[in-house]
Order: sequence, then C-alpha cells, then structure tokens
Amino acid sequence: MIQIGIVGYGNLGKGTEIAVAQAPDMELAAVFTRREPETVKILTPDVPVVHVRDIERWKDRVDVLILCGGSATDLPVQTPRYARLFNVIDSFDTHAKIPEHFANVDAAAKETGHIGMISVGWDPGLFSLNRVYANAILPDGTDYTFWGKGVSQGHSDAVRRIAGVKNAKQYTIPVEAALEAVRSGQNPALSTKDKHLRECFVVLEDGADAALVEKQIKEMPNYFADYNTVVHFIDEEEFMQNHSGMAHGGFVFRSGRTGVNKENNHIIEYRIKLDSNPEFTTSVLVAYARAVQRMYSEGQSGCKTVLDVPPAYLCTQSDEELRTRFL
Repeated sequence: MIQIGIVGYGNLGKGTEIAVAQAPDMELAAVFTRREPETVKILTPDVPVVHVRDIERWKDRVDVLILCGGSATDLPVQTPRYARLFNVIDSFDTHAKIPEHFANVDAAAKETGHIGMISVGWDPGLFSLNRVYANAILPDGTDYTFWGKGVSQGHSDAVRRIAGVKNAKQYTIPVEAALEAVRSGQNPALSTKDKHLRECFVVLEDGADAALVEKQIKEMPNYFADYNTVVHFIDEEEFMQNHSGMAHGGFVFRSGRTGVNKENNHIIEYRIKLDSNPEFTTSVLVAYARAVQRMYSEGQSGCKTVLDVPPAYLCTQSDEELRTRFL
C-alpha cells in the first residue's frame, strides 16, 4: 500500500482524503497542519493529525506527500522544502511561474534523490496534456483554452490573501461570443480580455478600505491584471448563502488545417464539467501520486510534470488489463 501524507486540510486536503479512501492501493498515513492538531477533525478514523513542525519525523513513513496549499504563497516555499525530505506532488497553477517553480523543485528534489511533481490538476494538468496531443496531431493550427463558468481555487485564495479581505470567491466566466466563434471554426484572434471575465465576491474585514482592496485585486499580476475584472463587496450572510459551492469546468480547443492547399479544417474539443473543483483536482493528484511512487521505485528523481508520465503509470491495472479494457 502506498502511504500518503497530506499537507493542509482545507478544501484540497479534504478532497485528497476522500480520493485516497477510494484508491485500493493507498492508505492515508497522516495529515499535517499549521493549526493546532487537536482542532482539526478529519474523516478517516485512527489517522493522526500532526503539526507541520514535526513533519521531518515522518520522512520514512510517507511514500508520497500531497501538498494542498495555495499557489500564491504556500507552494513556492513548501514544494522545494518538502521535496528534500519526501516524494511530493502539488497543484501549482500560476502558469507564468511554472518554469521558475520547476527549476526550484528540481534542484531541491535532486539533492536527496526524491521526485517532486508539480502543476497537477486539470489546468495545468489534464488540459496541458490535451494541448500537447492536439498540437502534435494538428501542427498547423491554433490553440484556445476557456475556463468556467466556475470557482477558481487559486484566484480565490489569492484574493483572500489581500489584507482586509475576510472571505472571497472568484468566478471565471467565458465570453460566450468568443467560445462560439472558436467552436464554429472562425479561428478568431482573441486577447486575454476577449476570452474571459473574472468576477469576485468579497467579504471585507471591519474597517477595510474597499477601494484599496479592489485596486489590489484588479492590478494583481498573473491573476487579474490582464482581464476584465468585476469586484462585488457583499456581507457574510449573502456570501454563505450564494457562494458556498465549488463548481467549475472548461474547454480546450485546437483548430487546425490539413490538405495540400490546407482545404480541410478540423476542431479538437475537450471539455470538463465539475460539481466540485477541489474533489476533481485532488482525484487527479491522487492518480499522479501513484505515478510518482512508481517512477521513484524505478530510480528516477528531480522535478516532473504530467508531460513526463506514461498513462499506464496512473492506473492500478496491469498493462495487459489496460490493453484489453481501454485500447
């Protein structure tokens, strides 16, 4: 049984616990938290909750450590730190900073011969794979990615980190006209602002400066600065009543041409529609944790992404069973 550790017990941590319970080849070894352990109640009986300051004591009892922090401030520090002690996997989703994060994790993991797998989820993650496959198949073409409508965990977390914000949810909303132009084969030239609207619902701390918070949101690089962003300030009661869900989804398109005169048009479309963004994301993380353990057992080390993993490594079935059932 693969022994799994979880760092952080928010939405992603809880989703990971549920996904591990459904995996026939995994067991939850421990949950690590920055809170006082006695205040954290988990679902799995007889599994210890441990303060992160004691995590090093577990380095020989955990096969893969799944990091469930946010991309804004947690994972850039946590992933390289813990990759020196464990095989780790994260869902780092700040696309522009992935090369920098990869380099930091790669150096740390190679110091001790571990694997640090980064940016696992649905985007980056499953959508990344679809973009790669589609580009290989249709080299003469154009990529389009749309997210939503749904709650972005990373963007919501980034808003919550702003001083004066008590709670927040950020919805990513595709511009319908742009989506239909792509689907119909028009191959439009679309800027970032043409494709998505970002809508934030924010509960402020008492005395917080709403104008300053709104300015910080709209000017945040890599998150909101390149988008049309709308900020709504609401009270906590309305927030809990109308914004407690975690649905999300999105589309990846590749519009390409073949033929002697490029006369034939083709569209590849991949879509996901999720009731629970964190539970789906962590289901992806748990499948790739299986791959991490297999790659480590083969002697691999350093930083990895979903692009480095053979599909068979995600599965509990044998190669023969996979060929019979899926090929």
